[in-house]
Formats: sequence, C-alpha cells, structure tokens
Amino acid sequence: MSRGSEGQSFDKLRMSGSVNLAKNQIVWLRRDLRMADQPALHAAAKAGPVVPVFVLDEDRPGDRAYGGAHRWWLHHSLESLGYSFGKHNAHIVMRRGDSVSVLAGIADEIGAGAVHANRHYEPWFREAEEDLRDALPDGCELVLHDGNYLLPPGTAKTGSGDPYKIFTPFSRTVLEHFPPRDALAPPENIAQPSAMPESDELADWDLLPTRPDWAGGFRDFWKVGEDAAHERLEWWADEVGDYDEGRNLPSQNTTSQMSPHLHWGEISPVTIWHRLKDKRSEGWKTYEKELIWRDYAQNVIMQFPKYGEEPYRDYDNSLWRNPNAGHLIADDLEAWQRGRTGYPIVDAGMRQLWQVGWMHNRVRMITASFLVKHLLIDWRHGEKWFWDTLVDGDYASNSTNWQWVSGTGVDSNMFVRIMAPLSQSDKFDAAGYIREYVPELADLPDDQIHDPDPEHRPGTYPDKLIGHKEARERALSAYREMKAGQD
Repeated sequence: MSRGSEGQSFDKLRMSGSVNLAKNQIVWLRRDLRMADQPALHAAAKAGPVVPVFVLDEDRPGDRAYGGAHRWWLHHSLESLGYSFGKHNAHIVMRRGDSVSVLAGIADEIGAGAVHANRHYEPWFREAEEDLRDALPDGCELVLHDGNYLLPPGTAKTGSGDPYKIFTPFSRTVLEHFPPRDALAPPENIAQPSAMPESDELADWDLLPTRPDWAGGFRDFWKVGEDAAHERLEWWADEVGDYDEGRNLPSQNTTSQMSPHLHWGEISPVTIWHRLKDKRSEGWKTYEKELIWRDYAQNVIMQFPKYGEEPYRDYDNSLWRNPNAGHLIADDLEAWQRGRTGYPIVDAGMRQLWQVGWMHNRVRMITASFLVKHLLIDWRHGEKWFWDTLVDGDYASNSTNWQWVSGTGVDSNMFVRIMAPLSQSDKFDAAGYIREYVPELADLPDDQIHDPDPEHRPGTYPDKLIGHKEARERALSAYREMKAGQD
C-alpha cells in the first residue's frame, strides 16, 4: 500500500487529518540545503518536532554518485546549514547508507508522523521516493512538496495536455503562469524531540580532498552556504542589468555565479525571481530566461529519465571517434580535459574548470562544441567530465546543455553549426580571461593571444590538436557519412 501523499497542499493534508500533527516530523534534505523558502522544512516545523536528515547515499545514484567537486561543496554547505540549525538549538542528523532504509529506520525509531521532502526529479531520487512510500512504518506518510523550481514541473503543458519538448513554447507558457508562488520565510522556531537519533560526524565522511588537497582554488573563489547565496544575490541585483551583453564576455564578472547555490538549494529560484522581478532591463529578461531554462531541463528529464546517457536523436556511433579505441583519441580527450588543446579560449575554460570547479557560460558552449565537433568525441565523455569537475554539476541542466550543443537533444543546435573558437575568443574579448587561466600566454598582445602564431607561441604552450578548417571539414564529412548510412 502506498503511504505517499501527492498532489495536495500540506495545509489540505493537515485539515484532512492525513498527516499526524504534533508527532515527530522528518525532513529529508537533499539538494535543498537552506532555511528560507524551504517548503518541506516550513511544513514540518508547523506540524511538530523536526528531525532534519541528510543521507549520504552513494549506491542508488550508480555512476551518478557525487563527483569530487560535488563532495567539496556538499561538505561546506552541510557545515553552513548545521550552523543555521544551531542558531535554533537544533541539529541535522547525518547518516551514510541507503536513503530508504535509513529514513524508514529513523521514522520507526522516533515514531514519526511524516517524512517531508521537496520533490526531486533525478531518476534515482524518484525511485527512492517510490520505494520510501512502501518502506515507511504504519502511521507515517511521505509528504512531497514543490520547492526547487519556479513552477512545479508538469505545470507548463501544451494545449493537448502534453509536456513540452521545445524550449521556446515552454518558456512562453511558463511566463503565462507567472508570478511564481510567494517565497516562504524561514521558520521562527524549530522544535526537536528530546531524544534525537544518532548522527555521523561530517568530518568522518571524508568529503574534502587531502592527499593531495586540490581545492585551494575553490576556497579562494567561492563562499558556500545560504548566507553566501543571499549575499551574492544582493550583489547581482545591482549587476543584472548588464547581463544581456556581459554574459558573453568571459573577461568581465557579469554572470551571477548563482548556479552552485541553486543546484544545492542554498537559495530557491522563487527567492531570486521575487528579488529581481521589478527590474526593467534587458539583462533581467535574459536572466529570467536562464532561470526558466533550468525549469525546462527538469521538464526534459521527467520525460526522458536517461537523458544523461541516451541521445534523443538517432546519432549512431559512426560519427564519433572513440577514446577507448585508440591511444591517440584518448590523448585528445585528455588534452581537452587538461586545457592543452592549443586553442587559448578552450584551454582557459578547461583550466578554470579544474581550478575553481566552474566555468563561464559562454566558454562552456565553446569548450563543449570543441570536444564534440573539432575532436569528434561523443558528448557523453564531456558530460561525465563536467559532472565530476563542476561544483554545480546538475543532471538535468548538464545533460540538456550537452545534448543541445551536440545536436542530439530534443531541442538542440544543429550539428552542422560549428562554433569557431578563435573568432569567438576575439569577438567576445577573452584576452583578459586567457591571461588569467593560461599564464604562459599572458605577455602576448591582444592581437596575438587569441591565436598565437608559431613565431610568438611560447615553447611551453602546445600546438593545436587540429586546425579549425580541417576540424570543420572532418566533422561535416563524418556527419554526411553518418546520415548517408542511415538512409
């Protein structure tokens, strides 16, 4: 028998008596590590004593277990949230193991009336939600809330009631449903049971790198946690007007850098929207579309749960050079990963990613296109590398963006539209960005730094893996051959 409560507001459930009020309430924390506008926490705090639980479940996600950059951010985010609960004389229960078994066991131990959770749409989280419904003891409900997106996924539908596949009509319909719900204030009081379940120590999870400690650049670049997210939002409120043009200029700091805070749920998109909604600039309109794109990515993985592994369009393997088939192709993949391609803008982006766990959004497109089209390496190799190295590595957004670039997605760029990294670098004034992340080129003048000729290229900087014209012709030829083979 399913014990889950779906499709009803928590207030209705309270009125109906289907949630046991005044009994202990569990809050299952996942990618929603905040106090403000946290619907699951808000509802639980109203209902009774609260036991927040975070489970480090490394088995259910399979090869989507947390990457190294994820683990670094998660440690600091949980640490920050722990301080916030501490201000309420409360604390988080942290356990390692199977999330369903752990939550069901705690629910039984404390006699919980409900497990509250914000809905998540990654396939492993949806599977865990389904399993948890049947695993909870009698008298305990799983109550799911909508809290991580502008609108509950599934709200924007076609006239026939189907989910959208294409972004533009999806975005238009989302705007028709606006404004989003109001943001919730953080709970004023958080009561906890007198006897709390045992908890692991965060330090014992070994989430931080030690041998070697490669996270120095992360520490210099990022502030982690809910307070840092709101501080960043206040800065962004003064800068968002320049976003429409500035988002394409990697040498300028004109992107919000909110993506990891959003991914880990340290701030909600609803909070961001309401803070910026009265802006009248083109920059805000463009940024609003970026927030909607994040909702769109969830819409995609709801329809295609394996979108991170399976292309939507029928591109067979004959198109791709397989790094597992020969050391020269594997060397090309490694050169891309390490920022040693001989294309300064590509190398700057990949080195920024390695150094700080993040990359400028324009450069993400350039580096992804280079892997897929210049090197003809399957997008899934790039998607997995980003998953492991991005602090904001998000299953839905990452796979949707990679399939868009590669031309394989449900809504995507055409494969035959091949981005020219050298002209992109010059057009978008990336000289300062290159100097920061490719220091061996720092002394070159602007007219040389985007594409150093052999005479000016330092000996420590590699030659191009392949020339742009040659790469373009090779990619188009491979694409034509693939399509001919499908006819």
